[in-house]
Amino acid sequence: MKKIFITLILILSPITIFAYSEKIIPGGENIGIEIETNGLVIVGFYKVEGSYIAEENLKVGDTILKIENVDINSIGEMTDLIDENINNNEVNITIKRNNKLLDTKLKLVLVDGVYKTGLYVKEKVTGIGTITYIDPLTNIYGALGHEIVMNETNNNVEVRKGTIYQSFVHGIDRSVNGRVGSKNASIDYSNKLGNILENTKIGIYGIIDKIPEKETLDVAKWEDIKLGDAYILTNTGGDTIDKYKINITNLNKNDIKTNKSISFEVIDEELLELSGGIVQGMSGSPIIQNNKIIGAVTHVVIDEVTKGYAVFIRTMLEEGEN
Repeated sequence: MKKIFITLILILSPITIFAYSEKIIPGGENIGIEIETNGLVIVGFYKVEGSYIAEENLKVGDTILKIENVDINSIGEMTDLIDENINNNEVNITIKRNNKLLDTKLKLVLVDGVYKTGLYVKEKVTGIGTITYIDPLTNIYGALGHEIVMNETNNNVEVRKGTIYQSFVHGIDRSVNGRVGSKNASIDYSNKLGNILENTKIGIYGIIDKIPEKETLDVAKWEDIKLGDAYILTNTGGDTIDKYKINITNLNKNDIKTNKSISFEVIDEELLELSGGIVQGMSGSPIIQNNKIIGAVTHVVIDEVTKGYAVFIRTMLEEGEN
């Protein structure tokens, strides 16, 4: 009898295994944020002797990475390198524009013994936000639920070095339909809480220096989330984290990997009286339902400031593990 051999081919698909805990510490703490950029970001131009001398070769949003092939990360470094290398009223620079590196010239004009660039640049970005979670197994934290962009350029801020600090909320500028208010807070730069390693579309992430003594909560699965009652944890003043009622109005599984997968509205009378709805600085406030963390506040609907969007918690946790 003729033997027939059948070769079985096993097709292996890549499996992503995430190491985050199924029990995490809920946040709600207000934090100060400071990010030192990679290079100097051009945020505007000024006239030098009646002309915008930098506009010919440069654009708002460009990042100056090198002068005469030397890396720069501060305005002081930029000034020193210009003084040391100027030739025929210009220096060679390397910039980043739309994720591409370009070599060009920076023109200079001598005014009263000082070389003027015609550029406004930034070397760091500061702000406030809210911690969403801390993973007690890894010390990884996640906050905001969305990226930090530079106001002047609307570009994502690239992190060279970042730090989160303790922050104190002193009051709230209330939101009204058509205008989003904000938490009024100060940053205690003497009290460092952790670093910032990533600034992504799903939040900022880093390592917390000290795990707080708080109870952990279960991480919700998508199918655990229901329409209806939930609450957010956020700081609206003093040193306490308060619970405020919200109503989950829509779940969009098609957007599960974005920061707008959950829709909600604020229904808590105390919070509505205090803030008018959602304000800047609430981004990252964790959302709890049935004693599980389901997500975090990310956006407000400007024309209806009691309504907003949230990111699914596991989307944040996965981002934090990358």
